[in-house]
Amino acid sequence: MSKVLIDRREFLARSGSCAAHLALAASFMPAAARAAWARPRGRVVAREPFGNLEKLTDGVWAMISTPLGGDRTTVSNGGIIAGRNAVLAIEGFQTPNGAQWLAGKAKELTGRWPTHVALTHYHSDHANGVAGYLTASDHPMVRSTARTRDLVIERNTPADPARAAAVQGATLLNGSDVSTLDLGGRTVRVVPRSGHTESDVSLELDDPSIVFCGDLLWNAMFPNFVDAMPSKLNASVHALRRERETLYVPGHGALAHAPEYDRYVAMLGEVEHAARAAHAAGASATEAGNAFTLPASVGDWALFNPASKAFYQRAFEAWYKELKA
Repeated sequence: MSKVLIDRREFLARSGSCAAHLALAASFMPAAARAAWARPRGRVVAREPFGNLEKLTDGVWAMISTPLGGDRTTVSNGGIIAGRNAVLAIEGFQTPNGAQWLAGKAKELTGRWPTHVALTHYHSDHANGVAGYLTASDHPMVRSTARTRDLVIERNTPADPARAAAVQGATLLNGSDVSTLDLGGRTVRVVPRSGHTESDVSLELDDPSIVFCGDLLWNAMFPNFVDAMPSKLNASVHALRRERETLYVPGHGALAHAPEYDRYVAMLGEVEHAARAAHAAGASATEAGNAFTLPASVGDWALFNPASKAFYQRAFEAWYKELKA
């Protein structure tokens, strides 16, 4: 692989969104590692260059995106949850084509176009394509927190009147109270959280135990701290972890079970410990990020080039912001 060199200013300009973060990381990653990063863990019922739709249980599928190959129709993970009376699609994806594709698969698999759409947070790779669910005859109910709706409208680019209209009319979730969505014989709990952004939600099933985590969980890819509030992120991550056997759908990366989840928790703990120690010692976030290396005990994460220390620098900057406050 040819060496990729960027300076920190260019990194920050190019990686402000999670989609750009992934694209930049992919440029540092060998082809074999890219292929392994999102290798299917469930039964694949549909496969595209941009991802795989994997069946988790009857009426529940996870869309596991594989953008590191270059096709960024979806970028983030998402999913479908079906009951007798309604069908929930999770995430708006990077493009309307991604949302439209998932809706079409929902129709094929369940006999219904999605009746509801949930956005876990505002980032463009999770929300910019939400208008793709709306057609001349299909108008699923978009659900988000009020803050997520506002941030999609205020910050996401490029401007898109169709996207703005889709979220402007969203059924708003209470930002502090757990709500439920009855799909008919299947109830989804919508749990407000924060940490990856100021307004995140998780979508949770209890039987079987399945959690759609949004970007509160990344599997084998070092997360984007661009909007992170690290202490709140850590609290949300710990709160998501269940004691019983659970399948976790991360915002990015392959499906996760308890060992993968615990590895992520351990990795975040290493970052926190190093950031607190560096801050106390008077090192700058840039210096601390440049000096930081994840220990072998937390396994391999998708950072394979020295230039990618900028990912660590961003994480340290997020911690320093909290520690200074």
